[in-house]
Amino acid sequence: MTATQRPRALTATEIVTRLSNDAPGWKLSGDGDETGIEKSYAFANYHETMAFVNAVAFIAHGMDHHPDLSVHYNRCVVRYRTHDAKGITELDFEAAARVEALLA
Repeated sequence: MTATQRPRALTATEIVTRLSNDAPGWKLSGDGDETGIEKSYAFANYHETMAFVNAVAFIAHGMDHHPDLSVHYNRCVVRYRTHDAKGITELDFEAAARVEALLA
């Protein structure tokens, strides 16, 4: 990826606006260059959790943009940040929207 193709990190104002307008339930986590957006999803059991994890992995593979996942028996925390941009980008919000669409 060249410098001209590298995604641009969003400003704090852009991130707060996107979180409030376009990403219900998503929140900021971490700080500095490690700041990301995350959301916890609850499920009835491990089987449902793993089905969700596999669907998120399918989305991530297609986008070539991979979240950090924290997988538990009946929940999964999905966290996005763009490492190349050292912050949160539009790509993170696009990926979050696709994850949201799984449960819509």
